[in-house]
Amino acid sequence: MPVNIRIPTPLRKLTNNEEVVEVQAGTIASALVELQSRFPGVQERLLDEKGEVRRFVNVYVNEEDIRFLQQQETLLKDGDEVSIIPAIAGG
Repeated sequence: MPVNIRIPTPLRKLTNNEEVVEVQAGTIASALVELQSRFPGVQERLLDEKGEVRRFVNVYVNEEDIRFLQQQETLLKDGDEVSIIPAIAGG
């Protein structure tokens, strides 16, 4: 099922400057695997050594944080929009 992933500006150099990438995925985990297979280097910026989404990366499905859903096992359906948003530090 097609799902759109919004790519944040800092990662677009890895996606040939694509702002939105369409993947065929049923979960967040499979969407990230497909993203990595098409754009090597993306995964290491999004996932830690345990394969978990990095603490400073927020992933949303239709504006809902996956941390409050089923994390990487969050199910995706046709037409969902996944947003990857790096946390911004500062003060």
